[in-house]
Amino acid sequence: MAAIVETKNLVKTFGKGDIAVQALRGVNLTIGQGEFTSMAGPSGSGKSTLLNMIGCLDQPTSGEVLIEGVSTKKLRGTKLSDLRRDRIGFVFQSFNLIPVMTALENAEYILMLQGKETKERRERVKELFEQIGLTGMENRFPSQLSGGQQQRVAIARAVAPEPALVLADEPTANVDSETGTALLDLMAELNDQRGVTFLISTHDPTVMERTSRTIHLRDGQIVDG
Repeated sequence: MAAIVETKNLVKTFGKGDIAVQALRGVNLTIGQGEFTSMAGPSGSGKSTLLNMIGCLDQPTSGEVLIEGVSTKKLRGTKLSDLRRDRIGFVFQSFNLIPVMTALENAEYILMLQGKETKERRERVKELFEQIGLTGMENRFPSQLSGGQQQRVAIARAVAPEPALVLADEPTANVDSETGTALLDLMAELNDQRGVTFLISTHDPTVMERTSRTIHLRDGQIVDG
C-alpha cells in the first residue's frame, strides 16, 4: 500500500521561552492509500494542529510532512499552494461554503481554480451530486440548504478534484445524529467506491466505530493506532 501521508518526528511549538506550548511532540504517522482513518483525543491533544500540518496550512517547528513522498518543507509559495489545492481536500465542521455561490458553483470551486473547462467541471460535479443525493439542489444557495446538505456540498467540493487525501475536521459536529450517520455513510461510500483516502478528526464514537483505524492522540503524541 503506497503511503499518501508520512510525518517524521513532527514537532510544533507555539510561543517561546516560559510561555512555549508544545502542541506536537515527535509525531510519526503513516496513512496509506485508500485508508479510512479517524483521529481522536481530548481537547488540546494536538488533533487540529496535526491536521493543519498534514494539510500544509501551517509549518512544523521541526520534523517533516511528506505527501505522496514529497516533503512539504522543501516547497514554498506557489508550489505549496498548488500541492494543497490539487492533492488535499478539506471538509470543515462549519462547512465554509461561499454564500453568494450556488451549491453547484461551490462544489466546482476548486476545479475552477485548477483551470478545468466548464463542461468537465459540470459533468464531474453533477455525477457526484447524483451519487451523494443532491440532484435538484444545484441552484440553491447555502442559506437555502440544511446543515446536512451544506456538508454534502462541502464533501463534493473536497472530492471533485480527485485529491490524494481528504482531511475532515469534526465533519459531523454541527449536524444531528441522523444526519451525521448519513454523512458518515457517504464518506464510507466514497472511500469504498472511489478509493478516496480519508483522515477524520472527531470526538464522535460513531465515527470511530465506522472507520477501519483510529489514531489516539494525547498531549501531542500518538498513544495508540
